[in-house]
Amino acid sequence: MEYLADTVTIIRYFAKTGKIGKRAKAILNDAEKGKHRIFISVLSLVEIMYLSQKMRISINLAETLTIINNSENYMIVDLNSHIVLFAESIRFPELFDRLILATGEYLGVPVITPDEEIHELESVEAIWQ
Repeated sequence: MEYLADTVTIIRYFAKTGKIGKRAKAILNDAEKGKHRIFISVLSLVEIMYLSQKMRISINLAETLTIINNSENYMIVDLNSHIVLFAESIRFPELFDRLILATGEYLGVPVITPDEEIHELESVEAIWQ
């Protein structure tokens, strides 16, 4: 199956830090075994770059890209005009999250995220617990 992982999920999983929901962790572990494909928005890479430069996370962009590029099970999704159009109809306050949600909608895949506000959205299939 295919999923989109949000930025927090990628950071926690790749850096092996913080809590990850049981179902989310099982999906990510199974992806490592080739059972699933995990999409990662290019916006998550931008956030990782920014947060690592601000010394707020323990993994940097180069390390993240190395993990992604060394696996057939992760795929970076570029931002495009179709995703931006999807984002226009999503009511969510934070722009990056909104664009990541639009990416999941564009791809037609569930989003792996710990964000409770996202889990409350009826229009998004969100996975964590």
